[in-house]
Amino acid sequence: MGLPLVWIWILQIVVVSFIANATPFFGVSYTLLATSFLLEFGFTPGLLLLVILVTGVSAAVAKCVIYYSALGFGSLLKRNRNIGLFRRWLSRRSFLVTLFLTAFIPILPLDDYLYIGGGANRAKLSVMLFVTLIAKLLKSAFEISVEVLGLIRISTFTSTFGITAFDLSIASSVFFVLLGVALFKVDWEHLISSVPVLKRIFD
Repeated sequence: MGLPLVWIWILQIVVVSFIANATPFFGVSYTLLATSFLLEFGFTPGLLLLVILVTGVSAAVAKCVIYYSALGFGSLLKRNRNIGLFRRWLSRRSFLVTLFLTAFIPILPLDDYLYIGGGANRAKLSVMLFVTLIAKLLKSAFEISVEVLGLIRISTFTSTFGITAFDLSIASSVFFVLLGVALFKVDWEHLISSVPVLKRIFD
């Protein structure tokens, strides 16, 4: 006997949430799949809580892939001038605050930078994961609620031009991968030193 359809959906949500967060700068909104699931099976408190937990935990655990990948390629990554900046920043409370905020911000996969920097500098993963888990659970709760209330209807409008929700998802993913690579090449140490407010945070 095969799995019930509802658990097949849940398994898909786990896989998509994990892959989307384990791939650096992959900006696809994995919560859209969770939202589609709720629209298919009904927006009940129990199912809402389930998809929030599933997406939040999967997204947080997936960051281990980025962390250990950066750890494995540490010698190569340290050639990037920004890795030294991370090394000095890791011991400060502002790093964890920034990690929480970047892990929570919808769409933008900015927390990937911090996991790359943290992995390359052997930061304490357990603390990073704890902060990320809280942020991802809150992010899922916020994004899924907003999407269910109407954000997903954007695809209804774009579909008149032959653009589906899947097309939008792929386009956003390509954009954020390119943006992520470009931002990683920026000399952030020079930029931060020229902005007094940022300089006080990192000094």
